[in-house]
Amino acid sequence: MKGKPRNIDDYIAEFPENVQKILKEVRLRINKAAPDAEETISYGMPAFKYYGMLVYFAAYEKHIGFYATPSGHSKFEKELSKYKQGKGSVQFPLNAPIPLDLITEMVKFRVFENRTKALLKTKR
Repeated sequence: MKGKPRNIDDYIAEFPENVQKILKEVRLRINKAAPDAEETISYGMPAFKYYGMLVYFAAYEKHIGFYATPSGHSKFEKELSKYKQGKGSVQFPLNAPIPLDLITEMVKFRVFENRTKALLKTKR
């Protein structure tokens, strides 16, 4: 990176074309699964807000990092078991197909989770 990106387009533009293609597809999947989410840059990476932070993603030399918070990863523990993980993060290797359908499902879960938490707060 040549400095902090101003937006997701700037972030994506910093990578080689083959990685840009993957990042654009991840972004598209997130936007389709969470059409009301706001795009932003947080912690220097693409992020989406919907009733709070929803998900983040980032490109690295050998993988795409996807961050759906610990709860988003717990819910999909079985599906994510074949990937390297940390608390609230998963690494999808660039030398294998990116599981875009799984990303979509994780985003939909996080939308439901954030919306439900927000509705419960307003009912108090």
